Amino acid sequence: MAYTYEANDASVGDLDGDGAPDLVLKWQPTNAKDNSQSGYTGNTIVDGVKLDGTRLWRIDLGRNIRSGAHYTQFQVYDYDGDGKAEVAMKTADGTKDGTGAVIGSSSADHRNSSGYVLAGPEFLTMFNGQTGKAMQSVDYVPARGTVSSWGDSYGNRVDRFLAGTAYLDGSRPSLIMARGYYTRTVIAAWDWRNGSFTRRWTFDTNSSTNSGKGYDGQGNHSLSVADVDADGKDEIVYGAMTVDDNGGGLWTTKLGHGDAGHVGDLNPSRAGLEYFKVSESTGQPGSWMADARTGQILWKTASGSDNGRGVAADVYAGSAGAESWSAADTTLRSATGASLGREPSSINFLSWWDGDPVRELLDGTRIDKYGTSGDTRLLTGSGVSSNNGTKATPVLSGDILGDWREEVIWRTGNNTALRIYSTPHETTTKITTLLHDTQYRTALAWQNTAYNQPPHPSFFIGNAMPTAPRPTVYTP
Repeated sequence: MAYTYEANDASVGDLDGDGAPDLVLKWQPTNAKDNSQSGYTGNTIVDGVKLDGTRLWRIDLGRNIRSGAHYTQFQVYDYDGDGKAEVAMKTADGTKDGTGAVIGSSSADHRNSSGYVLAGPEFLTMFNGQTGKAMQSVDYVPARGTVSSWGDSYGNRVDRFLAGTAYLDGSRPSLIMARGYYTRTVIAAWDWRNGSFTRRWTFDTNSSTNSGKGYDGQGNHSLSVADVDADGKDEIVYGAMTVDDNGGGLWTTKLGHGDAGHVGDLNPSRAGLEYFKVSESTGQPGSWMADARTGQILWKTASGSDNGRGVAADVYAGSAGAESWSAADTTLRSATGASLGREPSSINFLSWWDGDPVRELLDGTRIDKYGTSGDTRLLTGSGVSSNNGTKATPVLSGDILGDWREEVIWRTGNNTALRIYSTPHETTTKITTLLHDTQYRTALAWQNTAYNQPPHPSFFIGNAMPTAPRPTVYTP
């Protein structure tokens, strides 16, 4: 089948150590597939790109990594503290690194007649951010094992991958690579120190420690990273369950899989962080808000079926804290779950775009400001396209250039360039660049994972907000 390429998701990091942000951009073939769809795909390509458009390197993941939203989750972060970001992702036989070197066997073809890759070795590779060179490859954890043990026999659920970056020891970042969320879930935490991987811990819902406790089947199509218990170390909020910084299960609501989740100080009048999630499970609440430390449900909406979208942020100054809304609910809800009336016009991404700390709505190629009688258009991107079909997400959105307001990156419609849009509005609100907040910074790292979600800081930004905390900034 003939196919072309589209620029897809990106991540940000200083690849060459010059102090300026660079981008890592995933190129997706137009015949990319959801795991539920059979058929062959083109190769996934990953580029390291400077903001002036200079390409530093190109990685070709090869024919043994299938292309689609759930297959390649890449992490860009300075894991070893040398001032240059590394790039981590799952690889296989035939992956070609940025120097042209091949990982594993260059001749192996593990694709079956349906286009799935259900045999052959699977690797986790750390690439040099400046050169794209593969520095080390280890076996991917967990191995796929028996395909049917993940929920079906044809290859849909076995290859559901999530990834993130977390400060598990409170001071240095670790790499999180995971597999599975409909049935079994395995999350592996890796440290990258002195040029090699060491595995910090592995969380497995099938282990004797976790089996039967309701952690299986609770994953989302994305994850969040946050210090939910205020001990200075990050947890992995994986969906309807959370894993502690030491790899032990922290809590599970047992309310099942969903597409979207948001962790932040959504209700500043309560101590700690909150978590808003939508559910795909029939007979479960369509959406719910929980205490992020304990998983205690604070409020929930009526049960439904597949509630595919949901957002939480302070988009309306007329109600304290963050508002929440979702596709299957008919109203905007307050931080305590009360009905506030008209829902926003979109249920997708968010942006701090204008001069006030109330957040705006980002959807497709536009930015709108919520109003009780109707939303106001602030930006219409011209000549640009959004990514990921009906998900309509940007290439990347966040505080990339640094005054706490958020930039948005879209690809041009002809895929010849990336455009970075920045706010034209002045602000009197002074907040340290959000990249200094590790919850927000790690959210930019996991934003590309599966069904992209917008970033949230560890503190409240919104109407009548207290003075934002000042981070302790040091350079190694």
